[in-house]
Amino acid sequence: MGKLRDAMQRDMELKNFSPKTMRCYLYWMSRYALHYRKPPDELGDSDIKAFLHFLRKEKKAAQSSMNQAYSALKFFYETTLGRPWNGAQIPRCKRGRRLPVILSREEVQSILSTTENLKHLTILATIYSGGLRLSEAAELRLSDIDSQRMLIHVRGKGDKDRYTLLGKKALDVLRAYWKAYRPSDYLFPSRRPDKPLSVSTIQKIFEASHRKSGVGKPASVHTLRHCFATHLLESGCDVYYIQRLMGHSSVRTTSVYLHVTRKNLTDIVSPIDTLELPEKPPILPVGSACHESSF
Repeated sequence: MGKLRDAMQRDMELKNFSPKTMRCYLYWMSRYALHYRKPPDELGDSDIKAFLHFLRKEKKAAQSSMNQAYSALKFFYETTLGRPWNGAQIPRCKRGRRLPVILSREEVQSILSTTENLKHLTILATIYSGGLRLSEAAELRLSDIDSQRMLIHVRGKGDKDRYTLLGKKALDVLRAYWKAYRPSDYLFPSRRPDKPLSVSTIQKIFEASHRKSGVGKPASVHTLRHCFATHLLESGCDVYYIQRLMGHSSVRTTSVYLHVTRKNLTDIVSPIDTLELPEKPPILPVGSACHESSF
C-alpha cells in the first residue's frame, strides 16, 4: 500500500489507537490489497462486500476476524480516504453472544489456595481483586498501587486510565510479595527488572494453578476478570459502578454479566406474594367440576 499505508497509520495515531489495533487494521488492509492486487483507493463498495463475503464463505473466518476486517476497511475508506461509508450496502457480521464461564467464589478460592509461589499468587490475587485484563496486570508498576485509598491505577486499553479496587487481602499479599522480591519499577518484572512479565507467562501461571486445583470448569486467567464483575453484581453492586471499574466504554458490554449472575428469575419475588390473600379458597359454583390440582 505504500503511501496509503503511511496515511492510514498517521490517521490511527492521531486517533490514539493502540499499537495492537493499528497492527490489526494494517494487516487486514494488506490482505484486502493482496486479494485484488490493486491499490485499495481504486476499489469500491462492491469489492469490499465481495471480499468480506470471501472471508466468511471461503476462508471460514471467525466472527471476531470478520469484525476486525470490517472495522479496518471502514476506517480506511471513511477516515483516510474521506469517502462516505455505505453501511446499508455493506452489512457488518452480526455479533453472536457467548456468555463467559464464571467460577464460584469457592472455585476462585481453590485456585488461589493451590498457588504456592508467592509471586504467582500475588499476580492472580491482584487480577481478581481489581478485575484486570491480562495486559493491564503485566504492565502494572509499583506506583500504581494506592494503599492509602485502596485503589489500583490501571492504564487501560487505548490510554483510558481508570481506578479499580484494591482489596485488603490483596494488599496483604502484595506487601508480603514486596518484602520478598523488592520490585522497583514494574510490579511484576521478568528476569530483567526493566521488562514486565510476559502475558504468556501469566497465562501459564493460571493454567498450572487451575489444573492443580481440580476445578472442572474450563477457564483462563481472563476468567478472573469475569468473576470479579459477576461476584460484585451478586453482592449488590450497581452495574454502572462495575462498568467504571472494568473500564468498559458502554454499559451494554457490562450487562452481559446480568445473564450469568446467580441472581436470576428464581430470586425475583412476584408482586402477588406481597399481598394477603384469603386463607380459604372461594366456593365453587354449583355444578362445576372439581379436579385435583396438577401442580
